[in-house]
Amino acid sequence: MSLSRPLEEYFPLVKDRNDVLVSLEKAGKRNEVDVIIRVNGGGSTGQAGACKLGIARALMIYDTETSPVLRENHLLTRDGRMKERKKYGLRGARRGTQFSKR
Repeated sequence: MSLSRPLEEYFPLVKDRNDVLVSLEKAGKRNEVDVIIRVNGGGSTGQAGACKLGIARALMIYDTETSPVLRENHLLTRDGRMKERKKYGLRGARRGTQFSKR
C-alpha cells in the first residue's frame, strides 16, 4: 500500500517545506532530481529535519561535487538531541517530587 502525498500536503508549514528543500536548493539540483521519501515517527519538524539530512546524503552520493557546498551549510550533520531518560526516584528526567513540610 503506497500513501504518496505531495510535499505541500505532507508538510503544511512553510518552515518545514523550506527545511526539506534547502539541500536541493543549495546544491542547485532542485529541478534536476525527483525525490521520493518515506519517514515515520516523531513530529512534523523532526521528519522535515530527517528528510533534509537524507536528501543531503543522497545528493552527496549522487554528485560528489556537491559535498563541499552541503558541508559548509551544515546539511550533513545529524542533530544529536534526544529525549532524556527518566531517572529513578524522580517524576521525569529532572523533575523531583514536590517538597511537603507536613
